[in-house]
Amino acid sequence: MAAITMNAQARFVAPKVQLHNNNTALFRSSRCVLVKSTRKQTAVLALTQDELKKMVGYKSVDDYVTSGMVVGLGTGSTAYFAVERLGQKLASGELTNIVAIPTSERTREQALSLGIPLVSLDTHSKLDVAIDGADEVDPELNLVKGGGGALLREKMVEVMADKFIVIVDESKLCSGLGPGFPLPVEITPFCHKHTMRLIGALPSLAGCKTQLRMGSAATGSAPDGDEIAVTDNGNYIVDLIFEEPILDAPLAARELKEVCGVVDHGLFCGMSTAVIIAGADGITVQTP
Repeated sequence: MAAITMNAQARFVAPKVQLHNNNTALFRSSRCVLVKSTRKQTAVLALTQDELKKMVGYKSVDDYVTSGMVVGLGTGSTAYFAVERLGQKLASGELTNIVAIPTSERTREQALSLGIPLVSLDTHSKLDVAIDGADEVDPELNLVKGGGGALLREKMVEVMADKFIVIVDESKLCSGLGPGFPLPVEITPFCHKHTMRLIGALPSLAGCKTQLRMGSAATGSAPDGDEIAVTDNGNYIVDLIFEEPILDAPLAARELKEVCGVVDHGLFCGMSTAVIIAGADGITVQTP
């Protein structure tokens, strides 16, 4: 296994590994690889969140991208480091004959600045791998994504990848989706208040509060402007706020897609090939 920033080495593969966060989430059912640091744990704890994001971003490219691939490039503060690493390895010649599909205008601009050749789904409908972050990860590796407003393009690209690699720090782990991060839903501007009412009445989303995203589409549910946020696709985003976990995320995903006026939503269920997690004990790789 390639060396990680902290001279990490793979220690074991076990069917049950306990991972903790503020919600004391336990990931018991999936196959998990734990990569532990050879330095003292106190050194690991001193890492900033950006340093943890960089670790998983670089590892995702080092472990899952090889020459000749079509690569999906995610959006957000963690995916940024995967794009950075891909650019580095192309510039050094370690990787060749790579083309990539960005999931947002921000990622497209970053990739172009690094000299990464870009294509689109119109010419390359099949991807070898896609790499992206997530806002929440539950024990079944279902995800909430879309805090950065790119959920539609992310899903369009990532659902077409043979492998979808998710990169997070351990703060994103949860025992159930919903309370830790609002669930974004991209909707058409036409009669958006009507669509919001339909969403709020779905049985699988009982108890949620609907909130129209204001200001920038890329900065999450907290309002940062007086105008309605508009996505790269010209749509609005409704953030669903929960006090209790969504009881059945796959069911909620299906019900949301059936609402006329909903373009797509931030529930990514059954899509993850692997989730690379950086935390106090080093790096873990969680698989279904």
